Amino acid sequence: MTLAPHLPPPSQPLLRLRLAPHAGGPRAIDGAWWPHSYDLLAELPTLLAGLPRTWGHISSVLFNGAAWPATPGRMLVADQVVRLRRSLAATPLHTVVLVAPGHGRWDLLVVPPDTTEEEAEPIMAGASGVDTLRHPA
Repeated sequence: MTLAPHLPPPSQPLLRLRLAPHAGGPRAIDGAWWPHSYDLLAELPTLLAGLPRTWGHISSVLFNGAAWPATPGRMLVADQVVRLRRSLAATPLHTVVLVAPGHGRWDLLVVPPDTTEEEAEPIMAGASGVDTLRHPA
C-alpha cells in the first residue's frame, strides 16, 4: 500500500483589485475589480476579504443581471450574510455596487474575466485614478 503525497490545499486566486485613493469628494467609480470568472458566488468571497476594513461589513452587492449568471438572493461570506441584488437597470453592465450600512456605497468597475492583462491594466489604472503611462527617459 502506498500513501499519496500530502498536497497543500489549493491557494486562493490572487485578488485583482485597484481602489481609487480616498480623496474626500464623491467619485463615480471607486476602483476596478478584475475577477477570474463570471461565477459571482466563487469570486465575491475573495473580493470582500480584500476590501479595506474601513469600508465595514458589506451587506449588499448590487450587480447587473445581464453580465452575471443567475445567483441566489444571498450568500454566507465569512460567517456573515451578504444580499445579492440582481438588476438589469439599476447598475451599468460592468459595475458592481457594494453597500455597507453606516459606512457607505462603493461602485467598482468590473473588468471582464476574459480580458487580457495588456487590455486590463489601463482600464484598472484609469478606474483607480493611477497614471500608468510609461514616459520615455
